[in-house]
Amino acid sequence: MKPEIIIMLTNNDKTVKNSMEVFQSCKDLPAKNWGFKDVGIPMDEMIGLNKVMKEAGKTTFLEVVTYTEEGGLQGAQLAIDCGFDYLTGTRFFPSIVEKLKGTGIKYYPFAGEVGGSPVMLQGSIEDVVEDSKRIITAGADGVDLTAYRFANGDGTELATAVADAIGRDNLMIAGSIGNTERMELMKELAPLGYTMGGALFTANFVEGGSFRENLEYVLDYMKKGE
Repeated sequence: MKPEIIIMLTNNDKTVKNSMEVFQSCKDLPAKNWGFKDVGIPMDEMIGLNKVMKEAGKTTFLEVVTYTEEGGLQGAQLAIDCGFDYLTGTRFFPSIVEKLKGTGIKYYPFAGEVGGSPVMLQGSIEDVVEDSKRIITAGADGVDLTAYRFANGDGTELATAVADAIGRDNLMIAGSIGNTERMELMKELAPLGYTMGGALFTANFVEGGSFRENLEYVLDYMKKGE
């Protein structure tokens, strides 16, 4: 199934309070990638949730929406303490690459001029492409692109330009994939993966349906055309 979908237990840019309950209700579904943000629940709950996800055979992702080096390093330490497979988000800093060395955790920082919560991406397509190339050259495993939070142009055009420059397996798309039209765009773009969270909590696909019902719809939709 390419691209991979990463199910985020987040809504309004925070991990939901009942994230463990939601995961337990869906862990039998064929969604292998799960994650959450570093805000919304206490650290002991984060550790416990990631442990349960790993025990269920899932690949796990921590998204850190912070822009300082200190905040990024704290996020990296949290990823280590919890035992995540991927750290996504943060601005890129070489010190984070160093901190994660030997841990097996893959690092996909935000590309471009990012800020705010929810994240907004500023600058030109050329600027974001050059920053993405710089990040890969400097030691990150890939980039986390907030393509549909791009303030200065078309998100799909941006994502395509970045994918062409760094390779699709080095690219994740974060945020605002909340309808089948954008899911189709992701199929065409074929990045390594993209995140989806809020759209499942707000029942974008099955009106009035539960998180599980919306996730079932999305997983069934992704199988079409395979």
